[in-house]
Amino acid sequence: MSGGLLERGDELDAMLAAVDAATAGSGRVVVVLGEAGIGKTTVVRALLDQLAPPVRILRGVCDDLLAPRPLGPLQEAVRGGSGPLAQALRAPPPAEGVFGAVVAELAARRPTVLVLEDVHWADDATLDVLRYLGRRIETLPALLLLTVREDAASSAARQLLGALTGPDVVRLPLGPLSRAAVADLARLVGRDGAALHALTGGNPFFLTEVLAAGPDALPASVADAVRSRLRPLDPACVAALDQLSVVPGVVEFALAEALLEDRIDLLAQAEEHGIIEVHDAGLAFRHELARRAVEAALPGLRRRALNLAVVRVLRQAAEPDLERLVHHAVAADDPATIVEFAPRAGRAAAAAGSHRQALAHLEAAVRHLDRLPLHEQARLLDDYGWELHIAHRFPAALAAAQDAVGRYERVGDPVPLGEAVVRLSRHVYMDGDTDGAERLVQRAVDILRAAGQAEALAAAATSRAALLTLTGQLTEAVPALEDALRLARAAARPELESLCLNYLGLSRAERGGGAGEAELREALAVAQAADCHEAAARAHLNLSDLLHALGRWDDFDIAVTDGQAFAREHGLWQHVFVMELHRHMLLVYRGEWDTAEQGLRQLVEQADAGMLDLHRLHPYGRLLARRGRSQARELLDRAWGRAVQQRAPLGLARAGIGLVELAWLTGCPDRAREVSDVLLPRMRAPGWAYMRGELACYLALAGVPPDPLPECAEPWAAGLRGDWRAAAAGWERERGPYERALALAGSGLAEPTLEALRVLDELGATAPAAIVRRRLRGLGVTPPRRRTAEPDPAGLTDREVEVLELVAEGATNADIAARLGLSVRTVDHHVSAILSKLGARSRREAVAAARSRSAGISR
Repeated sequence: MSGGLLERGDELDAMLAAVDAATAGSGRVVVVLGEAGIGKTTVVRALLDQLAPPVRILRGVCDDLLAPRPLGPLQEAVRGGSGPLAQALRAPPPAEGVFGAVVAELAARRPTVLVLEDVHWADDATLDVLRYLGRRIETLPALLLLTVREDAASSAARQLLGALTGPDVVRLPLGPLSRAAVADLARLVGRDGAALHALTGGNPFFLTEVLAAGPDALPASVADAVRSRLRPLDPACVAALDQLSVVPGVVEFALAEALLEDRIDLLAQAEEHGIIEVHDAGLAFRHELARRAVEAALPGLRRRALNLAVVRVLRQAAEPDLERLVHHAVAADDPATIVEFAPRAGRAAAAAGSHRQALAHLEAAVRHLDRLPLHEQARLLDDYGWELHIAHRFPAALAAAQDAVGRYERVGDPVPLGEAVVRLSRHVYMDGDTDGAERLVQRAVDILRAAGQAEALAAAATSRAALLTLTGQLTEAVPALEDALRLARAAARPELESLCLNYLGLSRAERGGGAGEAELREALAVAQAADCHEAAARAHLNLSDLLHALGRWDDFDIAVTDGQAFAREHGLWQHVFVMELHRHMLLVYRGEWDTAEQGLRQLVEQADAGMLDLHRLHPYGRLLARRGRSQARELLDRAWGRAVQQRAPLGLARAGIGLVELAWLTGCPDRAREVSDVLLPRMRAPGWAYMRGELACYLALAGVPPDPLPECAEPWAAGLRGDWRAAAAGWERERGPYERALALAGSGLAEPTLEALRVLDELGATAPAAIVRRRLRGLGVTPPRRRTAEPDPAGLTDREVEVLELVAEGATNADIAARLGLSVRTVDHHVSAILSKLGARSRREAVAAARSRSAGISR
C-alpha cells in the first residue's frame, strides 16, 4: 500500500520523481501503460492528489468517438484559460500555431503537469503536438503524463510511443495485481483469494466489480460483473443509464438533462452504487469498460433509438459539436444528419491536421453521396480523394478525384473544376503516370486562365512548373516557376511561394557550384514561418535529395535527421516514408548493411507506394546485388522501368547507376552500355559531377568506360585517372567503406587488394568479393576463405566455393590443385560434391551456376 494504492507504490514514486525533475527545470515525459481496467487513471489520480501549488495541473481526456475532435484533449486541458495554448486553439485553423504555443504554455509557469489520458484514442493533430513537445520537454519546467492502452493504440499512436525515447522519458507499464494482493483484499470481505485471482487475472477493475457483485455472484467477465450491479437498481435508473451508455466520455450536465428530460435525479441511485461518478464537467461511468458493458447489452433497435435521441439534442445547439454529432448519427444510421455535418467535420479535422479523423468523417458522408446536390457531391469526392492521398491510398484517391472532376464538369463552374483538375494531376502523378499528369495540369492552367481566377491559377501554375522540374524540362521550368512565384506572392499564398522556391532550387542545382541550395533553404524558411507544414516537408525532402546528389554525405545526414523529425512531428507520413529511405541509403553508404537491409526490406514489403515505388526499389535492389541475392535484378529492372516512365532525372540516375553496377557484377557489359546511352546525355551539366563520376567508375569496371571521359567530382575522378591511393584516401575521409574497397581493389597490387577483400567480406559484399578473389589469384595470391555469417544457399563449404570460382574461370582440376595447394584427388572430390549440390550435370552447367552465383543472381 502507498497512498491508498495497492502494488503501485514504485510507479507513484517514479512519477513523483519526474515531478521533482520538472520542478527543477528538467522536463520529463511519463507514459503509463496497461490494459483496460489495470488502474492507469487510479495511479494518475493518486499522483495529482499529492500535488500542491505552485504545481499547475492541466488535464484532458481523449474520446472514443468515430473520429475524435481535433486537439480535443488539449482544448479540454486549457478550457477557460487565457494562456498561449488557449489562444492558439481558439484561432482558425487551430493547428497552425499550436506547436509553438504548447511550448510557450509550459514554459510560462513553473512547474506544470500536463495530463492526457487514453492517448490510444487521440486524433492525429494531438499526436503531432505530443511528438513535437516530446522532443523539447527536457528544456521545460513541465511533466507530460500520458496514459495509453497499447492493445488499443492506433498505428499513429504506436509511432508516437516509438518516438518518445531518451533519458527524459519514463515508461511505467502496470501489471495485474499479484495473488498475494488479491488474497489480502479477499480476506477483508471473506472471499476466496485464489478463486478471485483465477477469475479476474488480477485486473483491478474486474476485481472491484466482482467484489461489488456480492458473494453469491460469479460473473465470468467484466461485462457480466457490471450488469450484475444493475439488477438492484430501479427500472427508471437503468433506463437512464442505458441512455448515457451510448455517449463516450463525460456527458455534460446540459446534455444529460436534455436526454433525461430534466430528470437527472434518476441517476442518484447509480451514483450511490458507484456505477457513475459526478465530475466538474458532467457525469461519467466509473470506467469506460462499464459504459461499454451497458451499451453492449442494448438490443440493436434500442441502441439506435438512444443514439437518435442524442442526435436530436445535439442538433439544437447554436454551434453543434460536429465530431460527437457525426459519431451518433452514424451509430443511429441517420443519413440526413451525416451528409449535413460529416463533410464539415471532415474539413475542420483536415484543417487542424487530424487526417485520419478527416478521412473517417468523409468516408461516412461518401456512403450517402446521392443525398447531396451535384456540386456538393463533387466537392466531397475531391476532399475525400485528397485525404486518401495523404493516407497513401493512391488508387482509391485517384478514383475519387476522377469521379469529382466528372461531376464538376456536369456542374459547369470553371473555377472549382480547374482546382479539382490540379489535384487530379497530382493523384495521377503519384500513381506513376507522368504523361497524364502533365496533360491534366496544362488543362487546369487553361481553364483557370480563361476564368480569370488569380489565386486558383497560382496553384495550377505552380503545379505545372513543378512537373516541368520533376521531369527535367529545365529550360521551360525556370521561367514557368518565376511566373508562378509572382502569382503566388500576389495571391498571398506562402505555401505556393515555398513550393516555387523549392523547385527553383532543384532547377538551378544543375549549374553546379552549390547553386539552388539557397532557394531550397529559403523555401523551407518561408513554409515554416507560415506554418505550411506540407510545403516545409517537401523543402526538407528536396534539400536532402540535392545534398545526396552532390555527395555531401555529412550534410545529407543532417538534412535527413531534421526532415524526418519534422515530418514525423506533423504526421506527414508520405514524407516520413521517403526520409526513411534516405536514412537507409545513408546506412548503406556508411557500411551498416545489415541494419539497412532489414529496414529496406520492410519498406519494400509495404503496400503499393505508387510513384514512390522507385525510391524504395533502387537502394534495396542495389544492396541485394552487392550481397549476391537473386531478386536484385528484378528490383533494379522495376526501378529503371519506373524511372523511365516518370522521367525523373534523379530517379533515372539512381536506378541507372544501380543497373550499371549490377552489369559489372554479373558480367553484362551490353546492359551497362545500354543504360549509359540513356544516362550520360542527361548528366552533362556541372551539377551532376558527383553522380556522373559514380556512373563513369562503374562503367569502367563493367568494361565500357565513357569516351571521352567526362569531368567528375573527387574521389571518383581520382579512381578514373588511375590514382587509386588518392581515391582510397578520399573515400576514407568521406567514410565510404565500400567505395574505398573498390578503389583499393583497382590497385593491381596484392596488399591493398587483400585489404579490399577484407572490407568486402566484413560488409557481406559477396558479389564484388568474388571478383576480387579472382583478381588475387591472377596476382598469384591465394585469397583467404570467405567469411560469412550466412550458410551457402546450396550448402557449399567455403572450400567448395573457392573451387567453384576457379571452375568458373576455366581452370582444370590440376590447375586448381596447384593454386590451392591441394591434391588433384581432393579437387576431384570437391568438384563432384559441387555438381551434386548444384544439381549440375557437367562442368559447363557448374560454370553457368558460378557466373550466376558470383552475384547471387539466378538466371
